[in-house]
Amino acid sequence: MSGETPENREHPVLKCDSVYKIFGAETDRMMRQSNGVIDVEAFKDAGCIFGVNNASFEVHKGEMLVVMGLSGSGKSTLLRCISRLTDTTSGNISVDGENLLAMNAKELIQVRRNKMGMVFQSFALLPHKTVLENIAFPLQMKGMSTEDSIKRAASMVELVSLSGRENYFPRQLSGGQQQRVGIARSLAVEPEIWFLDEPFSALDPLIRKEMQDEFLRLQGMLHKTILFVTHDFDEALRLADRIAIMKDGVIEQIDAPANIVLNPATDYVARFTNEVPREKVLKCADVMEKRADSSKLSELKVPGNAIIETVAEAVLNETKPVPVVDGKDKIIGVLKRKSVIHILFGENEAAPVSAS
Repeated sequence: MSGETPENREHPVLKCDSVYKIFGAETDRMMRQSNGVIDVEAFKDAGCIFGVNNASFEVHKGEMLVVMGLSGSGKSTLLRCISRLTDTTSGNISVDGENLLAMNAKELIQVRRNKMGMVFQSFALLPHKTVLENIAFPLQMKGMSTEDSIKRAASMVELVSLSGRENYFPRQLSGGQQQRVGIARSLAVEPEIWFLDEPFSALDPLIRKEMQDEFLRLQGMLHKTILFVTHDFDEALRLADRIAIMKDGVIEQIDAPANIVLNPATDYVARFTNEVPREKVLKCADVMEKRADSSKLSELKVPGNAIIETVAEAVLNETKPVPVVDGKDKIIGVLKRKSVIHILFGENEAAPVSAS
């Protein structure tokens, strides 16, 4: 999904360096006295509350970073700092190498209009405008003609599978359809960075699953650079290239989903991963072994990016190691029955089974 290359990894689209957001009446006084060195305990003793505590990370072109945590963990505050809907207390944030925090109001408006797309839990559609008009509205705010904006909006309607509902008003749409309009509206401006703050949490479970599928389909086509906020770990595992787990404003761990499940950095992260069925998270490439003698391999092949759950039955029916292949059908490793059994049932159950 990521679409990263060695070249674009050198130049992150988004970079946060020691970002803090501190709330409280004493924050300004404490900042003046700190000389740029924030003593967290001293600030807390003064009654300050840390919404974001020393957040540092990068997001690269085409990557989806999912920021997750429970209510009050700081995930939405972090997104609001990065989009400058909230002013940071300290730190640096850059977009395409430009210092976001140094921009004046006019420059910030231009960046938001031309580089950022935002989708929130609230659909925030204009009730008196049709689907087409809602999607075209931000384009018209940028100065695009009515004719061109409607033409662009029509292409977005098709992209999010709402053809036939162009002239519906929001009240005539289901919750999932309204959220599709919100997504189409944010994509219409062709953002370089896409911010989504719990966009599906107001939807019922079935529609939420459909919207996740739709979102993955769109990302597979568009390869946007995305910061996606959620409190749902299953959603994070399903969507993310990397996950950042937050607690009390601190990023406890930022890593690929498989690494977070296999190697939680803290007890807090481990509590999130304890109940996760590993076969739903791990990919063949995560657990494959070095390539064996080709004469001893199964005729079955599995993609390296396939989730174990989707290939488990087929692999377990093979007596020989199964080749794992890349996108060009080149063998990059082998998957053995014992590895799949270990993932499905745990070490104790896998032990009696002979290696295949």
